[in-house]
Amino acid sequence: MTQRTGHILAVDDDDRLRDLLKRYLTREGHDVTVARDAASARKLMSTMSFDLVVLDVMMPGEDGLSLLKHMREQRSDTPVILLTARALPAERIEGLKLGADDYLPKPFEPEELALRITSVLKRLTPETPIEEIKLSGMIFHVGKGELRKDGRLVRLTESETQLLSILAARTGAPISRHELAVLTSAGVERSVDVQVTRLRRKIERDPREPVHLQTVRGVGYRLTGD
Repeated sequence: MTQRTGHILAVDDDDRLRDLLKRYLTREGHDVTVARDAASARKLMSTMSFDLVVLDVMMPGEDGLSLLKHMREQRSDTPVILLTARALPAERIEGLKLGADDYLPKPFEPEELALRITSVLKRLTPETPIEEIKLSGMIFHVGKGELRKDGRLVRLTESETQLLSILAARTGAPISRHELAVLTSAGVERSVDVQVTRLRRKIERDPREPVHLQTVRGVGYRLTGD
């Protein structure tokens, strides 16, 4: 499974941004806890474990770099992605020297942050590739790009094979229409929708009520097996 999800701590003094991060990252499959300042984050980290921290650099009181330094002094190896409204090279270098895993300047697209989180978690988590996925009596062999029913090959177009392979490799995780358009030959999001409709006719018992190839409202699609 390529997509990596985990328990994320988002630390930022901006109420609107905290709410946005919680809603978006939750929709991406993560468990999300938020803190408005470094003091609140310290309390949470003393009682809970997190897979990754999204940390604002510029906050009232103790700033993000100070909190990051404290984490590393406490021998915490929890990965940290820093957020800042000031993209100063010296500040970025200092954060990386203190042990930050990535750095994202504000303003940013939530999707970019989600992709960076996935990338960091993927680097730290060994991946066991999915070889096949069962779909209501059918079996899709990811490596071969073959869909079979009762041992017989079900014909897929090249575009359908690409789409199904990407979704199967991230089984259960939502993938945005934009990313699917980029990773396949679809090119544009509308073409992704068309391919999904065609694919549902082949893998769903009732394409109007899809069980496996599901729409994730506001994001894109995800594939789930039996």
